[in-house]
Amino acid sequence: MPLPSLDTLLAAADTALRTLSGASHASRPRPVPLDTSSAALADDQRRLSGALMRVNHVGEVCAQALYSAQGLSTRSPELRLQFEAAAREETDHLAWTQQRLVELGSHTSFLNPLWYAGAFGIGLLAGRIGDAISLGFVVETEHQVEQHLDSHLHRLPAEDTASRAIIEQMKDDEIRHAATAERAGAARLPAPVRWAMALAGRVMTGTAHYV
Repeated sequence: MPLPSLDTLLAAADTALRTLSGASHASRPRPVPLDTSSAALADDQRRLSGALMRVNHVGEVCAQALYSAQGLSTRSPELRLQFEAAAREETDHLAWTQQRLVELGSHTSFLNPLWYAGAFGIGLLAGRIGDAISLGFVVETEHQVEQHLDSHLHRLPAEDTASRAIIEQMKDDEIRHAATAERAGAARLPAPVRWAMALAGRVMTGTAHYV
């Protein structure tokens, strides 16, 4: 496989720096709840919402790493553009969740560099195996993210309509990313790989809930 160009490598480094420094900016307006008259959150509700949004922010840190690595490793210019388009929407999610964490008086995960490095390695490995497998990782990742976003919608305090609006838009985008990857020729990953991904996801979300 040809080595990535210098411009591609610099773009990947820039993505990592922006993601881990908190300097990412959304290209779309943040979703606004239909009901803007919600009551103020109690302290325990604020802590729960903060923990859930921190988990979601970690997911977006991993998404940046995954798409960046896949863009580096694919040989297809068309597929690289697809990864870049999905990454731009994931950047919106990253910025939205970070902003909401500030509003909730919470913080991003202290382990974000570790999460980023792990996801980047997985994306690079998948891309080196082949585009079909790389796309398969996108599909399985997005399906698992969709499931945990669903669980967060059930766990969020009813009063936290601001976080709920963000998560609902994120869920819609993740479903579309999975469908796009399937149409592009994603291979279905073997069951042991899907189970390992689910286990790793549980470890990550369980840890990020607190740290």
